Amino acid sequence: MKKSKLQGLRQLPVGTRIVTIFCLAWALLVALLPIVWLFISSLKSDPLARPGFQLPESICLDGYISTFRDLHVMRYFGNSMFIAIVSVTISIVMISMSAYVVARMNFKGKGLVNMMLATTLFIPPTALTYPVYNLINRLGIYNTRAALILIYACSGIAISFFVIKNYYDHVPVELEDAARIDGCNHIQTFWHVIFPIARPGIMTAAVLAFLNNWNEYYWASLVIIDRDKLTVPALLSTFTTSFRTNYNGLFSAMVVIILPPILLYCCFNKFFIEALSGGAVKG
Repeated sequence: MKKSKLQGLRQLPVGTRIVTIFCLAWALLVALLPIVWLFISSLKSDPLARPGFQLPESICLDGYISTFRDLHVMRYFGNSMFIAIVSVTISIVMISMSAYVVARMNFKGKGLVNMMLATTLFIPPTALTYPVYNLINRLGIYNTRAALILIYACSGIAISFFVIKNYYDHVPVELEDAARIDGCNHIQTFWHVIFPIARPGIMTAAVLAFLNNWNEYYWASLVIIDRDKLTVPALLSTFTTSFRTNYNGLFSAMVVIILPPILLYCCFNKFFIEALSGGAVKG
């Protein structure tokens, strides 16, 4: 695969090749600079004394030691992991089935459903603060992990819906017709025919939802007040007080926090790239 991509790049005209390499190098630079800056800053005892990309006079690991020893960051990792996995599982199961219904079945209001889902992309989370906060209190789940699971499972539905539905639209209808001739009902057709083919799209939607839930701060800081129940992003607020900010500990904790999403993408990049390229069905 890598050789074929390199051969394809070499076959391009010289001008196009130079522009392509320049754009790729620029995108790589923009993506890596903040991470490199963050890592270098986390090794400084006082990042404000030597700001930017200045190398530290001596490597200071106090922030990392404090993150694991004093803050017990693994406990908050467990909270974030549990909430993200459960909420993603619930949302993807619901969305994958509902997207199949919208993609394959004709019913009254189908266009309205698509329009209503699309309009949710333009609603900022802050506009939903009062109704969601009121609902959480009425359900009696305020300051519980169930509150975040409910919010995360119902947020970001539109993006996951359209990613998965796009995959369903590329699946030939003849495959479903053949499954029904063999005696499969809608559930069996979905599970044995549609799901295996659309797996890259579903996995991509799951990864995007997981990253969004893992990095979410607004709702995590609003509905959770007990320190033991905080998620990893909400933990970052503990480094800032009214009088000072522990930048060394803050940057060290941020480095630790961004590792799981990077590892997750490294594990599922094949599905992610395949889904973005739109190659759901190969002849």
